[in-house]
Amino acid sequence: MKKPQVITIIVAAIAVVVLLAFGRTAQKPGTRPAMAMNGQSQGEPAGDQQDMIAGFSIDTVLALSKKELNPDQVLRLDLLEKSITRGDVKKQQIDVYHQLAHFWRDTAKAFIPFAWYTAQSARLENSEKNLNFAGQLFLNQLPQQDNEPQRHWMAEQAKDLFEKVLALNPANDSAKVGLGATYLYGGLGSPMEGIGKIREVVEKDSTNVYAQMTLATASLMSGQKEKAKERLATVLSIQPQNLQAILMLGDLYEKDGDKSQAIELYSKAAKLVQRKDLRGELEKRIEELKK
Repeated sequence: MKKPQVITIIVAAIAVVVLLAFGRTAQKPGTRPAMAMNGQSQGEPAGDQQDMIAGFSIDTVLALSKKELNPDQVLRLDLLEKSITRGDVKKQQIDVYHQLAHFWRDTAKAFIPFAWYTAQSARLENSEKNLNFAGQLFLNQLPQQDNEPQRHWMAEQAKDLFEKVLALNPANDSAKVGLGATYLYGGLGSPMEGIGKIREVVEKDSTNVYAQMTLATASLMSGQKEKAKERLATVLSIQPQNLQAILMLGDLYEKDGDKSQAIELYSKAAKLVQRKDLRGELEKRIEELKK
């Protein structure tokens, strides 16, 4: 394995855990949108047409994902989708959305349907905690998403969810950083608008690790390596065992030709990495740097 790949793979494995649990995240083109529960479009959360954004249709993805299920799974899914009856429709919808989210996560292992139904239930519940969680689901996938229409749709979902959190609690720093990061990774508006939202949090609380890590990543995206180093050093002064920060900083030192600093950081990381295969690759890289 080439040396740049080692750290990149390890950081990705640490930073994007959700990706390891799901097999399918991409839309396959050329299929017409499917009908949603009760013949209504499922793509109208909070009155917005969020099922069709930039050429991406969630109904199409749900239909295509359903085609990959076995007959027993299709039957179970059909029963869930038709389980809303008269009475307390909102409460029943929330319950069904939870069940559908669990089905797509645990049985079908398809990320987009799982995240979609998680978001739909959060919107109906209007819970600060659940809205933030759903927003983070979409945000965490954005850096790995190459399909532009899908990435834009996911970014719009995250943006809507974080904005709903902030409408409930304007002081929610996690949602502020999440919204700023969504602008950065999702290509929404100006990158500086996203950075500005994150800086608001850091200016209020310089020990906010989530904000500092996001700004470090933003610095790397814009080629400001020294600024990224400063941010990562700040994170490690707050959380000395932050594995992602250790690896990112070690990678920067290696690229600068500072082998001793890189070895020191990689050695520290090797003690923290749980996966044997990744730890083995890291140890190989340390030995190569010692030569």
